[in-house]
Amino acid sequence: MGTQFTLDSAGARLAGESVGQGAPVVFLHAGVADRRMYAHQLADIGQQRWAIAYDRRGFGETTSPDEHFSHAGDLRALLDRLEISSAVLVGCSQGGRIAVDFSLSNPERVEGLVLVSTAISGIPFPSLPDVIAPLLDEFDAAQETEDLARVNAIGVHLWLDGPFSEEARVGGAVRELVFEMNGLAVAKSSSLSKVDQPASAHERLAELQAPALLIHGDLDFPHVQDLHGELARKLPDARSRVVNGAAHLPNLEQPEMFNGWLREFLSELEGRS
Repeated sequence: MGTQFTLDSAGARLAGESVGQGAPVVFLHAGVADRRMYAHQLADIGQQRWAIAYDRRGFGETTSPDEHFSHAGDLRALLDRLEISSAVLVGCSQGGRIAVDFSLSNPERVEGLVLVSTAISGIPFPSLPDVIAPLLDEFDAAQETEDLARVNAIGVHLWLDGPFSEEARVGGAVRELVFEMNGLAVAKSSSLSKVDQPASAHERLAELQAPALLIHGDLDFPHVQDLHGELARKLPDARSRVVNGAAHLPNLEQPEMFNGWLREFLSELEGRS
C-alpha cells in the first residue's frame, strides 16, 4: 500500500499515491482510467525507485474548479511540490501525450519516456475502420441522450477489449476496475471546459532526445499501432515492444510482461548515468 497525498495546482487538488524512494518514476494514466490503473507498477517499481501516480483533473479523486489550466502545467506543479528535478515519465494514451508535451517544453526534467498506446498532440484525426462505425454511432447517440452507462460500456469495449474484439474479451477484476475508473471519468467529462490546448508535438518528434520505450498492444486501434511505428522511426533514441493479445491498456492485461520491460528500461537508464 502506497502513501496517498494531495497537493495544489492553482485551484485544483491533485490526488496521488507514491511507493518507495530514490530516483522518481511518474505514471500518467489513460483517458479511460485514473491512477489505479498503475497499481501493479507502483508495487513493483516502488521496490527499486520512487514510483508516483496521480489523478488528473476530471479523473479519480482529484477535484478542480472550471478554470483555465494545462495538464502539462499540473505535471510541472506536481514535480515542483514534490521537489523532483527530473523523472522518468510513464504515460498511457492521453497520459503519453501529456508526457511528450511536457518533455518538449521541459527537456531537462525528463530522464526517460515510456509511451504506452500513446496519443500525440497535433496529430491529424485518424480514419477509423468502417467495421466499427455502428458502435461509434451508438456511442455518439448515447452521448447525445446522456446515457452515461452506455457511454461507459462502449468505451470499455473499445479501449479495454479492443475495437475488433468481442465485448467482455477481458473480464474479472480488470474489467470491473476499468468500468469504475471510466465511469468516474464519464461522469466528470463536462466539468472542465477551459483546458488549454497544447501546441502540436507531431512535427517536433525529432526534438525528443530522452531515451524512450514504446509499448502497444496488437489488438489496439490501427491508428495507435501506426503511430507507434512512426514514433519508432522518428524518435532519436527509441526501442519498441508489442504486447500480443492486448489492446489499449497492456499494463493491466499483462502486468508481469509490462513490468519486466519497464524494469529493463530503467536499468538501462541507470547504466547511462
